[in-house]
Amino acid sequence: MQPKRTSRRRGPAKPKICRFCEAKVNFIDFKDAETLSKFQTEKGKIMPRRITGTCPDHQKMLAIAIKRARIIALVY
Repeated sequence: MQPKRTSRRRGPAKPKICRFCEAKVNFIDFKDAETLSKFQTEKGKIMPRRITGTCPDHQKMLAIAIKRARIIALVY
């Protein structure tokens, strides 16, 4: 006989709201290294939308800004 597995049920997930949409940001500047580093892991990878909660448009701008900042060594 196998042991009985218990599953933890969570309540409904709270929808993540894009912080750039809240602030009505039209352009994400690659020179703002402090903001860009919040959207990267410790190893320097770009965090996915499902974790950060950014919308598709701002996620694309964010990825481009991080890649530009990497080229001029503002973030790694």
